[in-house]
Amino acid sequence: MAAPSQVLAPHSTIRFRPPRFGLGGSHLGEPPGPDGDATAAATVDAAYQAGIRFFDTSPAYGDSERRLGTALQKRPRGEFLVSTKVVGDDPKVSIDKSRAQLGLAVDLVLAQDESVYPTLDRLRRDGTIKAVGAVSDDWQELDRLVRDVELDCVLLTAQYNLLDRDAVPLLDRCLARGVSVIVSGVLTPQVLQADTVQARRISAVCERYGVSLPQAALAFPSRHSAVTSVLIAASSPAEIRADAALVRQPVPEKLWRDPELLRLLS
Repeated sequence: MAAPSQVLAPHSTIRFRPPRFGLGGSHLGEPPGPDGDATAAATVDAAYQAGIRFFDTSPAYGDSERRLGTALQKRPRGEFLVSTKVVGDDPKVSIDKSRAQLGLAVDLVLAQDESVYPTLDRLRRDGTIKAVGAVSDDWQELDRLVRDVELDCVLLTAQYNLLDRDAVPLLDRCLARGVSVIVSGVLTPQVLQADTVQARRISAVCERYGVSLPQAALAFPSRHSAVTSVLIAASSPAEIRADAALVRQPVPEKLWRDPELLRLLS
């Protein structure tokens, strides 16, 4: 089976298509010190060995950028995609600092403040960055930005997963406009612990097909053609290896057609 990041989402008119799975760097900045450095490096190495070629970070994630860059600098630069986020009022200053921390060029820059997009557009046009996106945990905010700004992608950090499908209108708009959708936060505590009535009911249906709830949760977002990528946050090599193993396990198509599951997801 192809590596996780190499399995393409369903074909559409989307212009910018990141790899299907990526490592979210929110946990790579902790803990501080040499032990944290070593764990982060091992986690990135494990992700790379598992086939992941998309790595997301932010200046807000502590030492994440520096640690990610150190781990990736030994890899062929053309093999992977790096995204980071604008922090502060000046996007160029933010990007320059991120590039210095990473020791790498940045492919995709994500922002939330609409005022920075003209500068990001200029940096995209002059080749400093390859793509511009918006990030939020509010699908309605991203929906407004997709209408108003020429974006390549959005990163939705909540509101679209196996237990929460509020963001479908955003995904539909993105598909119509050729904007790719990256989602994160799909392995929620409710999914991992099956501690709600809905989660337990969905888990029971999945188990009849030999599928675990986390496995289904990782596979679910790409059922929508706008979703090109799923970010998986991990704080250890063992965690990212386990998640990558789940990604490689096929989910039977008949699960998604199960009448009970369809009722639970409606």
